[in-house]
Amino acid sequence: MIGPVFCLMLQTRLAEHSVANIFDPRATPAATEKNLALFTFSITGGIFIVVAALLIFAIVRYRSRIPNDLEEPAQVYGSGKIELAWTVIPILIVFVLTGVTGRVIASIEDSPQPSSATHITLVGRQWWWEVHYPDFGIVTANEIHVPVSRSAQDHPTFFTLQSADVIHSFWVPQLSGKTDLIPNRDNHIWIDPREPGIYLGNCAEYCGTQHANMMLRVIVHPAGEFEKWAVAERTSFVPAAQSNPGRAVFESLACVNCHTVRGSVAAGRFGPDLTHLMRRQTIGAGVVPLTPKNLRDWVADPQEVKPGCLMPSMNLSNTELTQVVSYLEALK
Repeated sequence: MIGPVFCLMLQTRLAEHSVANIFDPRATPAATEKNLALFTFSITGGIFIVVAALLIFAIVRYRSRIPNDLEEPAQVYGSGKIELAWTVIPILIVFVLTGVTGRVIASIEDSPQPSSATHITLVGRQWWWEVHYPDFGIVTANEIHVPVSRSAQDHPTFFTLQSADVIHSFWVPQLSGKTDLIPNRDNHIWIDPREPGIYLGNCAEYCGTQHANMMLRVIVHPAGEFEKWAVAERTSFVPAAQSNPGRAVFESLACVNCHTVRGSVAAGRFGPDLTHLMRRQTIGAGVVPLTPKNLRDWVADPQEVKPGCLMPSMNLSNTELTQVVSYLEALK
């Protein structure tokens, strides 16, 4: 099991890259798309400069120099050379941009999966992310753990994207472009993060009231540490939680119908898996840090923390609330 010291050291190292900058890519798909964007900007920027220069030249060169001159200048009704130029040149530019874009899309979509790849099934829900690791038998929420990959053929991570309700969109700017999660359809995307760190993302397709608070984190582990995390996550039940006096209160509530705690009677599928809740950094899909106070506020009244979320208030007494929070804090 990962100890507290290990977790603290890991979070300290990973906090270094907790930004979301599309111009600072840390994976092949994001870097390829950045280069395409810069290429497009250079062409469109060149067009802007040429057009702006011609406009300025016309304004300065042909401005009226006679006071109160209201006479119209000579009218030109056609120029075969100019019309040919402004037709052919834009067509060529469109063909170039289309060809380069198609090549970039193909290079990303057709990338082969090496045997060392990590596979994740990511399910979008209103308004949180369910993360499955089919090769490890792990289910978690909102925080995606992956290994660092020194190249696209080293230890890339391949995602199968699904939606349980409406259209969502996976977007982690430093790692990849956005890809939609569509009901009854599997989409696919892959990343190969080159540096350990925390990479921030969010749903990029409006999906309802709390769309703006449907955030996620991709936590990239240094070499060898992803395997340690996976082994710890596979632990079915935490001994400290098993003997916690708040367990009986938790299992007597409707919480067990929505949440799973592996090794207990809680086997719900509508809410996040809570087996190792306290190893996460945030609660409510990134809306607040996971601290004892925020956890207590969340359990007491989720609607106060994240209005519109699908988790109801259990209307617990102060004693019951303290016992349930104590039990959840033991899920490490």
